[in-house]
Amino acid sequence: MAEAADFQGTRPSPARRWLRCTASAVLGAPLLAGLLAVPAAGAAPAAEPAKAPTGSRTVAVSLNTLSPSVPAEDDTLTVSGTLTNKGKETISSAEVDLRVGPRLSGRGEVDDASKRSTYVPGVDPATVGDKYTVKFPKLAKGISQDFTLTVPVDKLGLDDPGVYQLGVSVSGRTTTAPYEQVLGIERSFLPWQPEASDSRTKLTFLWPLIASPHVTAETRSDEQQTPVFADDELAEELAPGGRLEQMVSLGSRLPVTWVVDPDLLASVAAMAGKYEVESGDTTVPGKNQAVARQWLTALEKVVEDGKVIALPFADPDLASIAHRGKNVSGTLSHLQNASAVAATTVETILHVKPSTDFAWPVNGAVDSSIVDVATSAGAHNVIARSDSFRETTELPYTPTAARPIGGGTTAVVADARLSTLFDGDMSRAGSSTRAVQKFLAQTLALTEQAPDNERSIVVAPPRMPTAAQAQTMARALEGLAGNRWTQPLDLVAAAEVKPDPRATSKVPRASAYPKKLRAQELPTQAFQDIRTTQGSLDSFETILTQPERVVTPFGNAVNRSMSTSWRGRSLEAQQYRDAVRDYLQSLTSEVQLIEKSDVTLSGRSATIPVTVQNKLVQGVDRLVLRLTSDNIRLKFNDDGSMAELPVSIAGGHSQSVKFDTATSANGRAQVTARLYTEDGTQYGEEMTFTVKVSEVTPTVLLVIAGGLLLLVLAGIRMYSQRKRAMASDTADGNGDGPEQPSDPTPDTGPESGAPSGTGEKVER
Repeated sequence: MAEAADFQGTRPSPARRWLRCTASAVLGAPLLAGLLAVPAAGAAPAAEPAKAPTGSRTVAVSLNTLSPSVPAEDDTLTVSGTLTNKGKETISSAEVDLRVGPRLSGRGEVDDASKRSTYVPGVDPATVGDKYTVKFPKLAKGISQDFTLTVPVDKLGLDDPGVYQLGVSVSGRTTTAPYEQVLGIERSFLPWQPEASDSRTKLTFLWPLIASPHVTAETRSDEQQTPVFADDELAEELAPGGRLEQMVSLGSRLPVTWVVDPDLLASVAAMAGKYEVESGDTTVPGKNQAVARQWLTALEKVVEDGKVIALPFADPDLASIAHRGKNVSGTLSHLQNASAVAATTVETILHVKPSTDFAWPVNGAVDSSIVDVATSAGAHNVIARSDSFRETTELPYTPTAARPIGGGTTAVVADARLSTLFDGDMSRAGSSTRAVQKFLAQTLALTEQAPDNERSIVVAPPRMPTAAQAQTMARALEGLAGNRWTQPLDLVAAAEVKPDPRATSKVPRASAYPKKLRAQELPTQAFQDIRTTQGSLDSFETILTQPERVVTPFGNAVNRSMSTSWRGRSLEAQQYRDAVRDYLQSLTSEVQLIEKSDVTLSGRSATIPVTVQNKLVQGVDRLVLRLTSDNIRLKFNDDGSMAELPVSIAGGHSQSVKFDTATSANGRAQVTARLYTEDGTQYGEEMTFTVKVSEVTPTVLLVIAGGLLLLVLAGIRMYSQRKRAMASDTADGNGDGPEQPSDPTPDTGPESGAPSGTGEKVER
């Protein structure tokens, strides 16, 4: 129905206008509210506020210290830590309690207990008692409070030896829940064995001294060949409190097997003398000799009676070589060379004879190709890990580490659960304490699996532990002091232990290799780059009179290019390889041909000199300079359009090599000069220049000879005339004496500007 107001020129009545506005407002309000509630197109929905923890997650409990780690009957257990209220309300009547028990059976129960993060009534034990609690009137939200609990061990209710669960809980009330409830809990483990056991597990703990490469291929030209470091970060690790200083300091009092990268020793030994450090486009003198000497002295003293395992030089990445590099020619020979120099390096610096019979792939992950590569370099023992070398049968216990895998090779299988306990950030006191107690609990539970079956277990911790990780590992090993359920065994002896016949000895397939580790490997291009650099080095070496000054630093740099430490650092690895290649190119270009301008020959034969410059500090020989011409009429040394002459130049000098040439016609010839090694390998860049031949004919030679003869005859005639004149003056008695050749000509008459008369003769 059309209203009157809908027609042009009419207006609705006031009452109707009021009714329409009211209806629009009523009907439009929900629509407007809906539109306001819908986010604009493309706008992200508003983030929901994070929910505050509730229940037994309300308070975060951190156990920072637990002392002693392995208590005795007469000890007092002290547990300290921190409470943090992460809830929205203030907690009143907060009480911190210690809960001990029950005794855990087996390694699996230890793992299960460590995974629980909330309080479980009926599973978590009752508190030790009101006498051993800490109370806080209130715990405000967002606020942390430290606590310390002290309990005599004989009050803990520990019975049979074994691993007991230990928990610290905090209970209290809030406004929302005004009744006592557990608001937070943290679990740990309490190994209990008051007396040494007759059956003990042999424990081998690897203590790695490995670092990333810091030394470049560059050395100075002085007699000592001063090394150049890419940075001075190694000094920070060697200084007091640094990672490597802590490894030596802590390891000096522990029953461990030292696993050493010889490159680290060589680098520190280089730093102990004169060295330089790259700084922008130049280098500056290194200043940390004292730190390096102190570290080496401490290490030498520590290992003099200990077992040292030397890895191949620079700790090459065996898995990368096996999967990406072995098909690139020369790669395996580099690995063999790295193994060959390992023992010499360690003996020279530490004065102990190491074992070089072990290979250690990354994370102990192996497959058949990795084992093949390791054994090709001379290793008869491969350090694997149980999460790679998985058991194929259901054994009720952890088997001995040594496993024969065929071909006279032994896989020493480290325990994965023990080896990975120290991964991650151990700088937090709570994380460190948790790792220590779990390590102790796992070793005790492992021993109890088969107390009559004495086994040998190996622990392979992180390859390059941080200082905090090293400190945590040291605390864990110190907890085993007294040989209550373990006894130390070095790695060489562990590899010789009689293997368990029920344990698997099957090497994993290539498809079982972890994808995450495979993604971190050096690419095939890395090994191709290394091959190119080695090829250039081989050619360069053949012409040097002192090749060892170049071969040694570059050979070490090539080994460092394959280091395991480049995993996850592909850009830095590429930059290191490029720097090695570029520096080698800069050295090889110091022996070069000097640019020559075009040459013009004005006869049938001539000598063409070509200059070779040597800017190196050492001499070069066994080089050949070859000239070739594109014109068959230009011949060298009567031997055709190509000739060669040997080149031998002292350091810092140049040599001009002369080629005899002959031509039979005028014209141009393009001549190419290039250096070669004695075996025919091209060396450096070629140089070209043009030879222009301008032949002189017999007629021209006859004319030139005639002109020269006339000049000679004229000279003789003039000399004779002057001699007669001098004789005539002497005969007349002229007192002025004979006229000298340099005197002016005497006047013979008045000057006349008229031209000479026709037919005047000129005396000859």
